[in-house]
Amino acid sequence: MHTTPAWNILCDFDGTIAVEDVIDSLLDRHGRPGWEVLERDWRAGRIGSAVCMAGQVALLDMSRDELATHLGRLHIDHGFADFVRATIEQGIPLEIVSDGLDHAIHAILANHGIDTLPTVANHLEQAGPRQWKLTSPFSARGCRSGTCKCARVDVARQRGGKTLLIGDGASDFCAADRVDFVFAKNRLIEHCRAAGIPYAPIASFDEALALLPELLAGGLPPRTVLPTTVPNTVETPA
Repeated sequence: MHTTPAWNILCDFDGTIAVEDVIDSLLDRHGRPGWEVLERDWRAGRIGSAVCMAGQVALLDMSRDELATHLGRLHIDHGFADFVRATIEQGIPLEIVSDGLDHAIHAILANHGIDTLPTVANHLEQAGPRQWKLTSPFSARGCRSGTCKCARVDVARQRGGKTLLIGDGASDFCAADRVDFVFAKNRLIEHCRAAGIPYAPIASFDEALALLPELLAGGLPPRTVLPTTVPNTVETPA
């Protein structure tokens, strides 16, 4: 019998699950000159992330073996595996929604014994012995990101239940305003505070796991910051 989940979880990858940004690490090691210009144009708002990343991926100079070796050295948050197990036990759909690279996500998670999560991301494809290209099968009209996370929020809503976003950066800003609650890392904390979006700050998935039961029970997790909260303060339960 089909049952509507109480919650759906959409989770970013780079900087959230993965300890570092995968594409940045690849460009630092295997990028040909020119990728820094694209990065500056993106940060200045002159181009969107879809254009930026497609151009940067085209500048990667590496073999498939070199890619595999590099991905094998990258780490994920030490608490993520336990968090995944908890969502499975609770019957909570967990989807990775990333503006990063699908191949990298699958390879890194498989290296850590996690290879069953549905993943929505840009598609990395080998175009030659040392050439690569990027396509964005989950883009959306009017969105400058390769993966439109707002569109994935809409898909989650169609499943029913509430939606939790877990993220850390600019690619999560738009979606954060459309979900029911946010577990925020890094720059997403600043955005949620400035935009008046209810959130709980986390530094790791150990903390996310500790906050999850209260959220599933229908309450607000400890350390929740509400729109009425004075900036730079955190509410704690009495």
